[in-house]
Amino acid sequence: MDLTRTAVRGLILGTVAGFLYVASRRTTTEPPRLIQWDRVRKIARQIASREDGAAAFPSGMTENYRAMVRESVEVIGDYLGQTLPLPLENVDTFDRSQWVDANISSFQQLFEPLEAMNRDALRGATIGSHVFGEINQIVLSGQIGILLGYLARRVLGQYDTSLLGKEPVTTGRLYFVEPNIAATEVKLGLDGTQFRMWIALHETTHAFEFEAHPWLRDYMNGLLLQYFDSVGRDLGHFAFGSGGVTGLAQRVWQNLPRTQTALELFMTEEQKEIFQKLQALMCLLEGYSNHVMDAVGEGLLSTYPLMKKRFEARQEQRPLGDRLFTRLTGLDLKLEQYRLGEKFVNTLVRQMGIGNFNRVWNDASTLPTLAEIYEPERWLARTGAG
Repeated sequence: MDLTRTAVRGLILGTVAGFLYVASRRTTTEPPRLIQWDRVRKIARQIASREDGAAAFPSGMTENYRAMVRESVEVIGDYLGQTLPLPLENVDTFDRSQWVDANISSFQQLFEPLEAMNRDALRGATIGSHVFGEINQIVLSGQIGILLGYLARRVLGQYDTSLLGKEPVTTGRLYFVEPNIAATEVKLGLDGTQFRMWIALHETTHAFEFEAHPWLRDYMNGLLLQYFDSVGRDLGHFAFGSGGVTGLAQRVWQNLPRTQTALELFMTEEQKEIFQKLQALMCLLEGYSNHVMDAVGEGLLSTYPLMKKRFEARQEQRPLGDRLFTRLTGLDLKLEQYRLGEKFVNTLVRQMGIGNFNRVWNDASTLPTLAEIYEPERWLARTGAG
């Protein structure tokens, strides 16, 4: 898993939170922040630490993962015919609480533009709005804390692209959440060494997607900034314009008949367009990674077919509570991304080979649209890549 999958969730949560503020008269009181990060951390850690009997792990695990990443870089590079501009040195082994801390740091950077827009749009709002904002802060902080705590108990590996960071980024970071990996290994009856290599292959492929194509991070940052700009204008409209809660309700009602996901109910047409571009990109990222894993994994790992079969069965046999949670939070979109993206990539690679298909990474114009993800032949016809 990488930050791109959680980024959109967080952005939408922030959008909804911003819409809940309504102001009609001005006051000098500073508006409350959208998110109280100490509260997020506390909630997430409490959830992550439940039944955590495998928190400790051998001190040499990080070096083991670094060796697996180095091997993954070699075999993936051979298959793709590509090399990385810099070695992948930022490899960490985390327990669940460490994973929470790392992602809170990333989320704080990601939300800062929205926090600034919230301050600008709502400075001088009514006292009642500020009180409501404080209540909303508690609710939103709780939602994000629960989400991160849930993920901290399930994430196996992550490639962190460090989106919207203040410092220049040379390479992303690879995280391996060892307690979750160890627990899954036992639960599914897998070979520990091969299972860890399987995870390393997946996350290293994500690293190839971004590190071998540096423009991609800038492209994603551009989409996020466009989204923030649109949200900022919306906050001003609902706070000081004539929109208010009534305007938001009208938007939800208008979106209802033609919206595929609950997340899009609150969006303007501009926001939906950006969201769909991000969705298409995430489908490609996930599908490409799965394709590469299949292409190199079966020749590298003797238990690869067994691991894939049992892991996919695990996804299908999730408890009812898990399925309900993923639907309510929008995380079920991630599973759909795997399926659609893998079908898109596999269909086109069969027709044109991986070398020709890699033109998809040439620039933003060759990335597929969401409609093309569903119908790969439309991408082929548009790009003339065959």
